[in-house]
Amino acid sequence: MHIYRFITNDDDSQFCKRVSKALSEGWTLYGEPKYTFDAAENKMRCGQAVTKEVPDQPFDMEKALTDY
Repeated sequence: MHIYRFITNDDDSQFCKRVSKALSEGWTLYGEPKYTFDAAENKMRCGQAVTKEVPDQPFDMEKALTDY
C-alpha cells in the first residue's frame, strides 16, 4: 500500500527537522514544498508532501490520525 503524509510547520528549522526525520524513516518527497503567509500570526508556514510504500495491511484510520 502507498501511504501519503503532509508535513506542516512554521518556516523554521523545526520544519526541516521534521522533513529530514521522515526521509530518514523511508519516506520520499512528493512534489515541491509549499509556502504561505499566515497574516493572523504574521509568519510564514511550510508544507511538504511525502509518500511511503508499506506492506499491504488494512488501513487503520485511528492509528493514522495519532501517528503524526
